[in-house]
Amino acid sequence: MAENLQQKFQPGKLYLIPTTLGEQPPLETLPLSVRKKIEEIDYYIAENEKTARRFIKKIVPNKSQPSLHFQLLNKFTDEIDLPSFLNPCLEGKNVGVLSEAGCPGIADPGAAVVKLAHEKNIKVVPLVGPSSILLTMMSSGFNGQNFAFHGYLPIDKSEKKQHIKKLERLSLELNQAQIFIETPYRNEKFLQDLLQHLHPTTKICIGCEVTLATEYIKTKTVSEWKKTKLDLHKRPAIFIIQKEA
Repeated sequence: MAENLQQKFQPGKLYLIPTTLGEQPPLETLPLSVRKKIEEIDYYIAENEKTARRFIKKIVPNKSQPSLHFQLLNKFTDEIDLPSFLNPCLEGKNVGVLSEAGCPGIADPGAAVVKLAHEKNIKVVPLVGPSSILLTMMSSGFNGQNFAFHGYLPIDKSEKKQHIKKLERLSLELNQAQIFIETPYRNEKFLQDLLQHLHPTTKICIGCEVTLATEYIKTKTVSEWKKTKLDLHKRPAIFIIQKEA
């Protein structure tokens, strides 16, 4: 009898739940499948409980907030605590991972708990949602067959210059688009660094506030960008470069 019960038990799944990239109504950019899963799931892993609760309230207004359970995964989380985040899955309950913006696991600490889920044979289920990285890449006109995401470049001026030069060479040698992000209040300085250190004919695509009403996506050469006035201060942005022969 005990053996039959053990065979019937199924662990819960880990759902990677995308969020909006800004304050627009969730169902303008998220499919109904996201709302349906949030209706079902009471256990969540998130960077910030307050913003996660606000998102859940916005997409499923009638969901009981007191029934929600949160584990926080951010720069303050002790790695030793991560395995316990998946205990509900081991008890047969589904768990959702919420990013602050966009898709969990991409430029997001959620990857750490996803790795653990695989190690524990917990099924990982990614749900469809907006990724500013992929949406900007799609809109860039660059090589969609070969691209690389580097996250943040070094803050040190000398190291940053070396990385920019190195990745420009790789872009040419491999016909590979190079993708970066920067802290929004450093966007304008980062763009100036790119314009200073890249070849005039190298192309840069900037995707700013993607999916919002203020969305701006444009690809130009370095020399063309130098003649362009663009306010990027404190506006979430993606930068992509590609040098062509």
